[in-house]
Amino acid sequence: GVFADNRSGTLYACSNNFGGAPGAAAAPANVYAFDLKTGASKGHYPFAVAGSFCNDMATLPDGTLYATDTNNMQVEVLKKGASSLEVWAGADGSLGKKGGVLDGISVLGQRVIVNELAVSKLFSIGIGKDGKAGTPVEITLDRPISHPDGMRSFGRSAVLIVEGGDGGKLEKVTFKGNNGKVELIRQGYTEGPVAVTVVGTMAYVCEGQLSGMMRRPGSTARAPEAKPFTATAVEVGKP
Repeated sequence: GVFADNRSGTLYACSNNFGGAPGAAAAPANVYAFDLKTGASKGHYPFAVAGSFCNDMATLPDGTLYATDTNNMQVEVLKKGASSLEVWAGADGSLGKKGGVLDGISVLGQRVIVNELAVSKLFSIGIGKDGKAGTPVEITLDRPISHPDGMRSFGRSAVLIVEGGDGGKLEKVTFKGNNGKVELIRQGYTEGPVAVTVVGTMAYVCEGQLSGMMRRPGSTARAPEAKPFTATAVEVGKP
């Protein structure tokens, strides 16, 4: 996951540990921060839990950063001025059991929205006045979504989500309380849409060619054709 925080001029990037020496203890994931204009390093911040997997991130206006930990089905938080992240929500299993896929995350006002790819659900987590997480609540959608992945806030009451199911889609979900209205924007992302970001009135959808990345070493299956990765621009207007 990568997140550009224009307010602070910071680019945040997830760094994960794939594999490692046999028998070695699982190391935590890290978030690296870079100056958005120069690329200069601003530091790096470890997750609180060993074996964590940083998937996606979002920030509050004050610079507080939230990140999904897919392996542990939790949200961790990097408070302003802190040197490491800490567990914020999900330690009680309220966002799903381990083995699920906690994925995209967005901040809308005083709540955090996260999605779970495997079961195609959205959850809302309130941000208390003390910064602590409220009890996660599943969003009731007016129609199903299909394997949500990358997600970004769109105005004050909506998010844009890319979905890997149904041929690959970009959709908008508009919230009213804990209910969500789903609207299709574009369909046909056949190379696995994994991320979306908004610049002006354009959304940019990145496809990950996941079938190639997930191919096991030594597999006898035919390797997918090597081709360039794409980011597709879609006019979405103003929120």
